[in-house]
Amino acid sequence: MKTDERKENMQPLLKVENLMKSYTKWKLTGQPEQVRAVEGVSFSVCRGNTLVLVGESGSGKSTLAFCLACLERPTSGSIWFEGTDILKLSEKDRRVVRRQIQLIFQDPASSLNPRWTVMEIVTEPLVLQGSLSRAEMTSRVHALLDQVDLSSDVEEKLPSELSGGQRQRVAIARALTLEPKLLILDEALSALDCSVQAQIANLLVELQDSLAMSYVFISHDFAMAAHLADEIAVMSHGRIVEQGSAGKILKEPKSTVTRELLDAVPLMSFSHQAPEF
Repeated sequence: MKTDERKENMQPLLKVENLMKSYTKWKLTGQPEQVRAVEGVSFSVCRGNTLVLVGESGSGKSTLAFCLACLERPTSGSIWFEGTDILKLSEKDRRVVRRQIQLIFQDPASSLNPRWTVMEIVTEPLVLQGSLSRAEMTSRVHALLDQVDLSSDVEEKLPSELSGGQRQRVAIARALTLEPKLLILDEALSALDCSVQAQIANLLVELQDSLAMSYVFISHDFAMAAHLADEIAVMSHGRIVEQGSAGKILKEPKSTVTRELLDAVPLMSFSHQAPEF
């Protein structure tokens, strides 16, 4: 590998510095109260790596995901993507960056138009981009569906006609349409049956290997984190209370929050290795 390429791979794709997100909550007395959903969060994600953010419901994980995907404006802090602080960009320039950062939700039904066919859903980002002919878009969609292991039989089906696993594969295909460099997966496996979770987890590993994407994987499940993570960050009450390599966090947890989350996973093996589903 050339020296320039090595330097590029050593630089973090995503770097978050002291990120803060506050909301105004109104008390019953009518008085405003500032609630900090994300407080002083910092981390980085290298190219081709997976950071798993683990925490209980209400810990700030999803708010953080929305900030990273440019769907929420942080109160303060910095989000560096490929060396540029995207929070300082104009809205026009931020839209360009947003194509490279895609968010996949827990329930694909919330992000897939129920009146559109699979073909229409996956084609939409290409239509909005407006740089391909109809034939080129169709060819691209066929390739994407094949990439996520969906047959051509699903092209004309509506989301309601698909299984949960198939809908999540469609959501992944749609996210891949513009060839992003970062995928943010917000509890993307938790609504699926265990066997389907395993299939989608394997698919994500294969896609990462072939496309060299980076993942921020958000979960409350330490068992899944153990299979997917290069790095783990544990969140509680809007803060990261512990972070480090997956092996270190799993074998030598320092925080009480981390130990409690690990204890909640029955019969978990603490050896960090590639998933064998």
